[in-house]
Amino acid sequence: MARAFLIVIDSVGIGGAPDADRFFNGDRPDTGANTVGHIARACAEGRAEEGRSGPLHLPTLDALGLGRAVELASGEAAPGLGADEPTGFWGAASEVSPGKDTPSGHWELAGVPVPWDWHYFPDTKPSFPPDLSAKVAELAGTDGILGDCHASGTRIIADLGAEHIRSGWPICYTSADSVFQIAAHEEHFGLDRLLKLCQDVAPIVHEMKVGRVIARPFIGTVEDGFTRTTNRHDYAIAPPEPTLCDWVQGQGRRVYAIGKIGDIFSMHGIDEVRKGTDAQLMGHLNDLVDAAEDGSLTFANFVEFDSLYGHRRDISGYARALEWFDAELAKVLPKLRPDDMLLITADHGNDPSWSGTDHTRERVPVLIAGRGAGSCGLVQYVDVAASVADHLNVPARGPGRSFL
Repeated sequence: MARAFLIVIDSVGIGGAPDADRFFNGDRPDTGANTVGHIARACAEGRAEEGRSGPLHLPTLDALGLGRAVELASGEAAPGLGADEPTGFWGAASEVSPGKDTPSGHWELAGVPVPWDWHYFPDTKPSFPPDLSAKVAELAGTDGILGDCHASGTRIIADLGAEHIRSGWPICYTSADSVFQIAAHEEHFGLDRLLKLCQDVAPIVHEMKVGRVIARPFIGTVEDGFTRTTNRHDYAIAPPEPTLCDWVQGQGRRVYAIGKIGDIFSMHGIDEVRKGTDAQLMGHLNDLVDAAEDGSLTFANFVEFDSLYGHRRDISGYARALEWFDAELAKVLPKLRPDDMLLITADHGNDPSWSGTDHTRERVPVLIAGRGAGSCGLVQYVDVAASVADHLNVPARGPGRSFL
């Protein structure tokens, strides 16, 4: 029986979104943003030499059709990419949900476009309504909160970590995404206490149509500095309809979640979760390629392209991450069984050459191993779910159409 591996390389967009002019980084529209294309250009021009050198080297992804997908999506060639005859089945997908965020992208890839507008907190200080801040403090058992602003997660714990330890108040912040983030020290505040606080806050902000409450635990000292741990947990609003995960699970098949997939889907339709750093997640993927049952779905998210390099506008780091993933993928593909399908895509863009620090509205690649060579052309995110369901011989719901 066929198996499917759906892999989201977080934020690896390829430009060309038809509605990019409606999405902004500050005052600048996302028109022209192209994560892979601009990284490839920077590498070719010698502007991405930190920890790597030369043109962007992605032979495995390019053989599946990445370069051709970039050109299809954006009309621009990516220097060093563009295999003449890809050996994979490739295309580019467009999103219709009114957001360029994690839940919107993943839900739509799983067959369910977002039917509402997300709530975003203003880039002011304070960012949060006073009654919300007061409720968070009450739930935390403190006299107040720290932060209450838009901030970088690493910067805010550096700035407020000492005050957090002294006062015991949680550090609350947001970003251009529809999120409410709470950072706290694992030892001084307590990891279990932080997770319970986020769990209690989540229904309140979900009512506001804020997509996620994110627990951001950290460790360290004032003297040596603070570091975020891998114990992050996202409390996401539940999808409004059954997704691909539910479709597969409903047919008695097993669904594995790698990375933050379980959080994104509020564990709906998920049987087993495996977490860790991207390097550890690659180990989990290898294990499941070896051992996952016939008929199963493995749904993975590799987040560090986005979290470590896209938001920080680190072109060299992003290029290194892509080249690492490409080399690791080359080890995975030969282990696929004859009836397996492995589909690589993304949830949005995050062009590290762009202004601002927000995601960028882009089309995303659709790269498939296990279904021969060819092109599906320009498709929709929801078509990814329909196609995975088709491969697994599982009934699909919603607006998607299989391109297999």
